Amino acid sequence: MNVLVIEDEVNIAKPLCRMLEKNNITAESVNDGLSGYLQARRSTYDVIVLDIMLPEMDGLSVLKKLREESVFTPILLLTAKDSTEDKVRGLELGADDYLTKPFAMDEFIARVKALGRRQVAVFTSRTIGAGDIMLDTATATLTVGEHSEVLPSKEARMLEILLKNKGAIVSKDYLLDKVWGLDSEATDNTVEIYMHYLRKKISGSESVRITTRRNLGYILEED
Repeated sequence: MNVLVIEDEVNIAKPLCRMLEKNNITAESVNDGLSGYLQARRSTYDVIVLDIMLPEMDGLSVLKKLREESVFTPILLLTAKDSTEDKVRGLELGADDYLTKPFAMDEFIARVKALGRRQVAVFTSRTIGAGDIMLDTATATLTVGEHSEVLPSKEARMLEILLKNKGAIVSKDYLLDKVWGLDSEATDNTVEIYMHYLRKKISGSESVRITTRRNLGYILEED
């Protein structure tokens, strides 16, 4: 699991990241809202931990902008003790859960893990699309313009991840983890082969393409 912590208080952000790492969860942190927003758009995460009170761009604004741009990564809000209005507003804007400061580390880890599991479930429960392509995740049916076909399961899964993270870079390591699993013998070359197949499947699109970002990963772009 890969977690982004957006928290301006270093004495809080560092212990949170250390605790996540102790639980075999990859974590990185940024210390202002604008940087957090840009990082959440730039890379792929399983969960975002987002403080509401942030410099440059407050947490609720970060949340609102991410949801408006179809970034549906589960978000755990960190709120002040007396901020009931912020909690309600955050949930209305699309936050998935919240924790009131101060909180127990055990509860924090449990909430993050629960949201990570929810992220996996979301991948299998909706129809998603971009431009003139649409993927029915229940049947693995890809529609490009007026043409439809059923994709092999791994190609469908890869496309689902790319569509969900439209406009953001998805690394090969992330695809290996989410499509093949950490215990698989699949390699970077495996990802490249399947990406070649997938590009051919969407080649009839007039508005969507999958671009390679050297040494970073892939990005699905929409005109």
